Amino acid sequence: MKKTNIIIIDDHQLFREGVKRILDFEANFEVIAEGDDGSQALGLVEQHQPDVVIMDINMPTLNGVEATGQLVARFPETKVIILSIHDDENYVSHALKTGAQGYLLKEMDAEQLVEAVKVVADGGSYLHPKVTHNLVKEYRRLASSNQGTLKKEVEVRRPLHLLTRRECEVLQLLADGKSNRSIGEILFISEKTVKNHVSNILTKMNVNDRTQAVVVSIKNGWVEVK
Repeated sequence: MKKTNIIIIDDHQLFREGVKRILDFEANFEVIAEGDDGSQALGLVEQHQPDVVIMDINMPTLNGVEATGQLVARFPETKVIILSIHDDENYVSHALKTGAQGYLLKEMDAEQLVEAVKVVADGGSYLHPKVTHNLVKEYRRLASSNQGTLKKEVEVRRPLHLLTRRECEVLQLLADGKSNRSIGEILFISEKTVKNHVSNILTKMNVNDRTQAVVVSIKNGWVEVK
C-alpha cells in the first residue's frame, strides 16, 4: 500500500514533535519534512510533493490560512489540514473557503489526528467534532433566520428507513459533536464498534465523511441540533 507523505508546519517545536510521534506510529504514514512558518511551506511542498500538509493557523510571518491559499493555487493535488485553537465558525469557514480540506482543534486526540489524515488523503473533508457541532448550530440559526423566525421547533424524523436504531443514535451523537471515544462511553460500546457504525452510516448515506453525514442529516431533519 502506498504511504501517505506528510509535511508538518507549526512554530511550536514541542507540539510539532508530538504530532510527528503520533503519525509515525501509523505504518502507512511518513512525515517527510517539517517547518515552523507558513513562509516555508511553499518551498517544502515544491521540494517534497507531499500528499497532506498539516498547518498551524497562527504563525508569525505567514499564517496558515494565507499559506494554504498559496499552496492550493500552486499545488492543487496537495491536501491541507489546518490546526487551530479556534472553534469559531468564522475561522473555520475562512480556512475552508481558502482551500483547506480539514480543520482540527489542537485539543484533538491521537485518534482524531490519524482519522483526519486518512480521510483527507482519500479526498474527503474532516472537521473536528466540536467544530462540526458549532457549524451545524450556525447552519440551523441561519436557516431559521431566513425563514423569518429566530426559533423554530423542528420535528426530528429518524431515518429508520435507512439506518438501524443504533446507527440513528450514533448519528445524533455525531451531530452533538462527540468523538468516537465519547460515543462509545455514552452507548457503552467499544470504539471499534463505533467506527463500524460510522462506516455503515457513511456507506448507507452515500457520503464521504462524518461532516457530510451530519450536514445531510440536518437538512433532512434526521437529527436534533442542541
